[in-house]
Amino acid sequence: MIELRGVSKTVQSGDRALTILHPLDLSVPAGQSLSIVGPSGSGKSTLLGLIAGLDTPSTGKVLIGGTEITALDEDQLARLRGARIGFVFQFFHLIPSLTALENVMVPLEIAGVANPSGKGRRLLADVGLTERGHHYPSQLSGGEQQRVAIARALANDPPLLLADEPTGNLDSTNGRHIIDLLVDIN
Repeated sequence: MIELRGVSKTVQSGDRALTILHPLDLSVPAGQSLSIVGPSGSGKSTLLGLIAGLDTPSTGKVLIGGTEITALDEDQLARLRGARIGFVFQFFHLIPSLTALENVMVPLEIAGVANPSGKGRRLLADVGLTERGHHYPSQLSGGEQQRVAIARALANDPPLLLADEPTGNLDSTNGRHIIDLLVDIN
């Protein structure tokens, strides 16, 4: 499902080049779970962004399900992400003017799913937020916002789920629940 061929990322920092990710080859078959671990600043989030097509590698190719996403234009990438990739951002990226339920419904409405509110409620129940659907992000704890972001990422049943520190803002009980949910989904 995921294939990286010689993927690297270098950025300019003043007058010098800063290598964030050294050339990397990686193959992750469909149905496999993979954790990327390392210290802060080691390029984990950059790698996830490259896999999701949110950033462009300096060198190499990224393939998702056999499609070379590094060759796609922005519209093609957006369609691929909407149909095939769920992304849980480290910092949530919830829309502040929408309720938790409405945030989960956004990808469903874009995809034209029938009864997006019903599916949104089920997803919120899956992450333990049945009673919080009518609350806005500012009314939710960091852990609750994280769980809304996870429900939103799962909304379109993506074959690929990328999660950047999905339990980083959760207590141990909710963290375990989310890990179990992610394993069950796989």
